[in-house]
Amino acid sequence: MQLADILGPEAVKIFPSVSSKKRLFQELGDLMEQTHGLNSGLVLDALQERETLGPTGVGNGIALPHARLDGLDKVVGAFIRVEKPLEFSAVDRQPVDLIFALFAPEDAGVDHLKALALVSRMMRVSGKVSMLRSNTDIQTLYTILTERQSSHAA
Repeated sequence: MQLADILGPEAVKIFPSVSSKKRLFQELGDLMEQTHGLNSGLVLDALQERETLGPTGVGNGIALPHARLDGLDKVVGAFIRVEKPLEFSAVDRQPVDLIFALFAPEDAGVDHLKALALVSRMMRVSGKVSMLRSNTDIQTLYTILTERQSSHAA
């Protein structure tokens, strides 16, 4: 599995600011409706429900919200960069500006976990994270996100 299998260029966005985590999840719902035909309200509900289990802000300004949804036949993702970092209840208590959301079919099994691990590894590469923060072109962000790593070390 590669990130290009999960993420399409149409699912990469930059927002100047988002007022709250709930508003971010609404934006993700709208984006998933536009790109994958999912019901935006169901996406919002699924993300909020998952967040009640524990925050998906993993630290270093990064959040990896994820949920399982009916209506999908494979794992899909969306990437949002917010220019004004957002309070996210992250593990390090720092605001978040890079959000990579994953959505999996209800019966995805291990594919959901593989995708989450893949995204998590990629978002731990400090050079890549710096490039994501310093670029404002959507196509450039997509290329940074989907270029293959020379090393698959965790």
